[in-house]
Amino acid sequence: QLLTMPKVVIAGGGLVGSLNAVFMAKRGFEVELYEGRPDIRLAERNSGVSINLALSNRGRAALRKVGLEDEVLKNGLPMSARLLHAHDGSKTRVPYGREDQAIYSIDRRNLNEVLLSAAESCGNVKLYFESKLTMMDIAQNKAIFTNSKNEQMTTTADLICGCDGVHSATRRQIMRHSRVNFTQEYIEHGYKELCIPAGEDGNFKVEHDVLHIWPRHTFMMIGLPNLDKTITLTLFMKFEEFDKVKTEDDVLELFQREFPDAIPLIGEERLKRDYFQNPTCPLLWIKCKPYHCQRTMVMGDAAHAMVPFYGQGMNAGFEDVHVFCQLLDTFNNDFDSALEEYSATRPQNCWAIVDLALYNYKEMRDLVTSRWFLFRKFVDNLLHAAMPRSFVPLYSMVTFSHIPYATVIERDQVQRRGVNLGLGLVAMAAITGAALLAKQYAPRVNANLFRR
Repeated sequence: QLLTMPKVVIAGGGLVGSLNAVFMAKRGFEVELYEGRPDIRLAERNSGVSINLALSNRGRAALRKVGLEDEVLKNGLPMSARLLHAHDGSKTRVPYGREDQAIYSIDRRNLNEVLLSAAESCGNVKLYFESKLTMMDIAQNKAIFTNSKNEQMTTTADLICGCDGVHSATRRQIMRHSRVNFTQEYIEHGYKELCIPAGEDGNFKVEHDVLHIWPRHTFMMIGLPNLDKTITLTLFMKFEEFDKVKTEDDVLELFQREFPDAIPLIGEERLKRDYFQNPTCPLLWIKCKPYHCQRTMVMGDAAHAMVPFYGQGMNAGFEDVHVFCQLLDTFNNDFDSALEEYSATRPQNCWAIVDLALYNYKEMRDLVTSRWFLFRKFVDNLLHAAMPRSFVPLYSMVTFSHIPYATVIERDQVQRRGVNLGLGLVAMAAITGAALLAKQYAPRVNANLFRR
């Protein structure tokens, strides 16, 4: 008697969906992946709407599990520090962690192509493009997709995974059938993509082993390196500030005032062209719970969209897939038990990184300019070097560890209180010591003055 392997249907062929297809296929499941857009591997390359990705340990661990880490990293560029650009053109390098620690600048499209091809190479995965989820019968584990010819395709599965992004149709269907707590908020800042082209010699015009930041307190610009020797710049600013820039002269005035060192790198003509050619895009975050209803679930941005300021959106989505497959291991492929545990434990960690990403925007655009912040970074790194297991800086816990995000926040709060107490005691000891010295030597000084 032949055993029928479970069937998994995945809505969304972006980064999380395509990686999920690889994970499920390697478990021996029959997989169908449906993507609303055309096959990205065959489409023309466009820029201007997608922020570069920062791959770190959580994402790398998921890729490593299915044998794709090395292939992805060879198309990435390591960034071991932030490089802060001041108004006067001076630069300050702030390491992310130890000398051997780095995040990787990854092109979104290249990564998506690698993951789709990896999924397609599995004999038990079928890919359907230009096919959007339009209806579901969650009770019957049934999904209906509509293709570009307006033809409907009905499929049933043992598990339906919604990896269909921030405007998830899967999530909407779950919310129709279950009591889902859902919160969505657009922040008042948007973003616009720009570019520093390669130099005439074909090389980078600026440092390429760092993440460039032009912090300006209420807004900022960042830059990530690409394999073609260009730097993708992303300007983050309030929409009301974007609205004030109406002419080419306004663009040049903004950059001459705030980012003067970037103008010769970009080029005036390219800056004016790209600024008005590339769209200004919104930023939002989403929290919801539970992450499933019966045998239908959501992962990645469909479950927990976040602003991009911790570089954890993709990494958290990849970790979703990894964590769920670990639960399938624990429960011997019992989907119901794994889904219950996933919805019970995963949301609190995803909500934590959503909150941390919002906080990190303030750090990147404002706090990094303060001497106190840089001093605290120095103290944190010093303590980490002395006690690598007992004290781990917040950024390192998020980026270079696999500590659950909610635990990261709890542990960081304990560490902050300890450091603040220690610095307070040092300050008090210094003041007390100065007072004792003054008391000891003041009479002698006064006596000498009196003799004179």
